[in-house]
Amino acid sequence: MKRLLPTFMLLLAARAVLAAQTEQPPAGWPQLPPKAPPSNTRLVEPHLHVDRAGKGAPRIALTFDACMGKTDPRILSTLVDQRIPATIFVTARWLRTNPDALKVFLANPDLFELENHGQNHIPAVDIPTKVYGIPAAGSPQAVAQEVKGGAEAMIAAGIPQPRWFRGATAKYSPSAIAQIRGMGYRVAGYSVNGDSGSLLPAKMVEKQYASAKDGDVIISHINQPTHAAGEGVAASILALKAKGVEFVRLQDISEKGDDGTTN
Repeated sequence: MKRLLPTFMLLLAARAVLAAQTEQPPAGWPQLPPKAPPSNTRLVEPHLHVDRAGKGAPRIALTFDACMGKTDPRILSTLVDQRIPATIFVTARWLRTNPDALKVFLANPDLFELENHGQNHIPAVDIPTKVYGIPAAGSPQAVAQEVKGGAEAMIAAGIPQPRWFRGATAKYSPSAIAQIRGMGYRVAGYSVNGDSGSLLPAKMVEKQYASAKDGDVIISHINQPTHAAGEGVAASILALKAKGVEFVRLQDISEKGDDGTTN
């Protein structure tokens, strides 16, 4: 055993040297950027409620994200035909490809409040990470550009200066919320997830909408015309109207959001 000990120690030393050598790239190779350190920053998904009506018909705010792609005519025509007010969060990407839907929004200012969903649909998180597989902005500068670029595209399209911002995925780092608030925006959370990113089947969407109570803010998507969720959204709007719900836009009523998003 004593004879084997020196040999064993030599093998361990050789392995340590080899490991150290493999961590270094060969001479002349480009240096790789350092890996981002793991972050312990807690992301938040803020809630938002509007003032309750109290007695009588419940009061609900419908909000829709227009992320990119097209426009769901089932939802848009229901809102217009039934004269249902709603708040629409649009990205610069969506504005570039949906001029006809934008004309409908602008032609009905009594119904539609248009707000900022960002320039490129990037999560408003100021550290390098991914949210639902989507790379986040990753820095305060990139967060600022996402917000500023979205607003500039809206104004160029003839939309009034937005006062609300909702980032992609509706998740934020707390420091990004403070930054966006410093830029003059309220940050729009929600209290009922109507369609889970337009991925729910129609019947599940109807259950989500049916669960809404006085003061709730519902989030859904108006940019997925081929998804079954849109059918459920349109049917749910009609069902809520039949119950006597009072629909409101964010700009028309007092509200309260958590995580420092509105106050």
